Amino acid sequence: MADQRKKLATNVVGDFFVDSTCINCDTCRQLAPATFREMGEYSAVYRQPETEPELQDSWRALIACPVGSIGTVKKDKTSLQEAMASFPLHLEAGVYYNGFNSEKSFGANSYIICHQEGNWLIDSPRYVSHLVEAFERMGGIRYIFLSHEDDVADAARYARHFKATRIIHEEDAEAMPESEWLVRGNEPVVATPQVQFIPVPGHTAGSLALLYDQRFLFSGDHLWWDRDEHGLDVPSVLVWNEEQLRNSTTRLLDYSFAWVLPGHGERIHLSPARMKEEMQQLLRRRFKVNQQSVL
Repeated sequence: MADQRKKLATNVVGDFFVDSTCINCDTCRQLAPATFREMGEYSAVYRQPETEPELQDSWRALIACPVGSIGTVKKDKTSLQEAMASFPLHLEAGVYYNGFNSEKSFGANSYIICHQEGNWLIDSPRYVSHLVEAFERMGGIRYIFLSHEDDVADAARYARHFKATRIIHEEDAEAMPESEWLVRGNEPVVATPQVQFIPVPGHTAGSLALLYDQRFLFSGDHLWWDRDEHGLDVPSVLVWNEEQLRNSTTRLLDYSFAWVLPGHGERIHLSPARMKEEMQQLLRRRFKVNQQSVL
């Protein structure tokens, strides 16, 4: 739990605060942007929550924080329990954000797809009883899709508990060597009528995206929404291969989707047509790809 004695001086006065154990992973800024902001090398409370939705978002950020660096001066067990009960947080059409981000993956987001033929866990949250019980109520986990080597976190524990099949690309398989399903090469894989694996090497050699129902793109650390630039973005540091990153990003123009659900960075929901436009702008801005070549 956060320690008031370690409270950062950049916090505004009030109930919520961030302490110096913050790893600046961005989780709180995604969940409660009205309350938390990057201040120097850490997140901090730049504005105390005022409305009920802002309070709920701030409590969710407190729970999701992978290192417990968010705290409150006043103890409010009811609000804490209500926020915890909201996870997994429903986004749309049986797709949920899990919360409880893991320090092992530097606070990466994870998701679950509820499907009548078996649920899919996308990357791994912390292994906590609340999520285990929630997943059990939702029907368990049949598959665990691992977007790349950085975000496996507690996937092995979830796999053992639910007897789930783990999926990872062979190039990143050292991070989860017991995986039951290895994706090979750079060609897309149709896993089910609604699920497709899309190799997107660049950040790592074995980075994968998962496209669900031609609507939800789970993009790992390959693609996200940049709230400051108001556009899509891809890694500019920690890049295994820049040319592969460009080719992988260009390849995504072949697909239609309305959601980008990343491991790190902001999620975004746009119309498929607008998403295509944002992808084209990204290619021009980041890789200097000319107009004709991205049409």
